[in-house]
Amino acid sequence: MGMLKDLKTLLDEPTVRSLRAGDVVYFTGEIFTMRDQAHLRALKLLDGRGLPFDLEGRVIYHCGPLVKGGRVVSAGPTTSMRMERMESDLIRRSGVRAVIGKGGMGERTLSALQDCGCAYLEYTGGAGALAAKSAKGIRQVFWQDLGEPEAVWVIEVEKFGPCFVTMDSHGGELRKGAFRP
Repeated sequence: MGMLKDLKTLLDEPTVRSLRAGDVVYFTGEIFTMRDQAHLRALKLLDGRGLPFDLEGRVIYHCGPLVKGGRVVSAGPTTSMRMERMESDLIRRSGVRAVIGKGGMGERTLSALQDCGCAYLEYTGGAGALAAKSAKGIRQVFWQDLGEPEAVWVIEVEKFGPCFVTMDSHGGELRKGAFRP
């Protein structure tokens, strides 16, 4: 196992480049949930007028949280490979520094991680209630017209994790060759 790291968001490139596959990370600060439809809309808007939020130095989480009464009650990860065709472009065009999901990603994403100083981390699937315990509040919600699971939720977290670095900015990966399209 790698190093244990507590990181505060916003992330800078040197911090992310210090991460290695096998490291365990806990995040404190804001994370942005983004699934398929949010990725598609973000890329479309980046071609034109820009995003209504800034992803530079941010952490995105492949998650559609369950929210009741204004609080997150479950926030488990969704399968990241669904975003493979879009993730590289989003990383390259938005300045995202970390992506959290489950199941690994492909070669295009790995290339963008290396070029841009970004890391892919996995959070344990099936642990949505545990993830929600780290959620201290909802800062903002964007694109609710996409539906609650697909909206972009800006969630304030404290010690969100454990997140496992499975693809780093140096080409290191724990799932080498796994799940490649």
